[in-house]
Amino acid sequence: MDRQDDTSHGTEDDRPPLGVGMVGYAFMGAAHAQAWRTAGRVFDLPLRPVMTAVAGRDPAGVRAAARRQGWRSVETDWRALVARPDVDVVDICTPGESHAEIALAALAAGKHVLCEKPLANSVAEARAMAGAAASAAVRGVRSMVGFNYRRTPALALARRMVAEGRLGALRHVRAQYLQDWIVDPEFPLVWRLRREQAGSGALGDLGAHIVDLAQYLAGERLTGVSAVTETFVRERPLPAAAGAPAAGGGGARGPVTVDDAALFTGRFAGGALASFEATRFANGRKNALRIELNGERGSLAFDLERLNELHFHDGCEPAATAGFRRILVTEPEHPYLEAWWPAGHVLGYEHTFVHQIRDLVHAIAAGDEPSPSFADGLQVQLVLAAVEESAARGSTWTPVPAQLGAAAR
Repeated sequence: MDRQDDTSHGTEDDRPPLGVGMVGYAFMGAAHAQAWRTAGRVFDLPLRPVMTAVAGRDPAGVRAAARRQGWRSVETDWRALVARPDVDVVDICTPGESHAEIALAALAAGKHVLCEKPLANSVAEARAMAGAAASAAVRGVRSMVGFNYRRTPALALARRMVAEGRLGALRHVRAQYLQDWIVDPEFPLVWRLRREQAGSGALGDLGAHIVDLAQYLAGERLTGVSAVTETFVRERPLPAAAGAPAAGGGGARGPVTVDDAALFTGRFAGGALASFEATRFANGRKNALRIELNGERGSLAFDLERLNELHFHDGCEPAATAGFRRILVTEPEHPYLEAWWPAGHVLGYEHTFVHQIRDLVHAIAAGDEPSPSFADGLQVQLVLAAVEESAARGSTWTPVPAQLGAAAR
């Protein structure tokens, strides 16, 4: 263990401490670390998050990340982090291949767990994690999946409006998540393109988000799907770390073992029809998540590239004046906005992670089950597995089994 001095300063804080240990420190780790640093400085939390330790296999890399992100100490073995008595919460920000092992060990050790999405790389792993979480909850140990887009104020408002009946019975849900970061066929074979590490490709990375959002907003689970998937570039250059030159260097290549794109339709328990598109080959689209819900009384539409806005059509208004109107979701009455800036001063992507920490800490302090739970994460995994099964069987309609009470909440 390599401890570092705590350089934080401030007035005395008599709130009970909540020691946080994070495993992984790259893209998601950096986002989570910023949220742990920020949440208690913005929201009045019942517990005081303490950034106790971060774990990573590369000693130099994890020490640099600790200095940059604000962790008090480092570990080079996640097992040592889980075993520490000053760690109360284990935050898992690693590739999917290690989610189950770390989460199961942390829950067995009595640690609360925040695990990045998708919950696992397989239904079997997700089912084991959900079962362990349910058993741990009896002992007061809490767990949550990191579907951060639920914490976008505009989408939280959309969920509130659906729950209030503003759309009436749902008819359609359509969702897209479009990126273009692997359009270049010479982009290297990184871990996200290997099934043994990532579990799946665009389906698990992007599709998991829109499946969770669709079920969350609808308040219902998907009961069946019909799907097609495609891998457009089937071999790529090995990364330099694997002994190959940089992308485009003409060195050794390896097989891409995940999907590049997934397209599927579905049906909700209440009868609404759904369509989903997840791809990393939408040239020109960087992080384009869009979702629209159409109901008997109105519609809601959201675009992540305009994440402070929600578009609402009230179908009960007179036709002469009816139409989609923009709601700027920055009012203090809107979800999460009571702690931020004056109306009109917009928030960004990183705030969704701050809100995630806010909700988790409140749940831990109150002894409540956080949402989305590991059971909700399992429900998403069941949908993803049904999509893969349908695609493998020529787009055959494939039921999504309901397991462990995993309906979306």
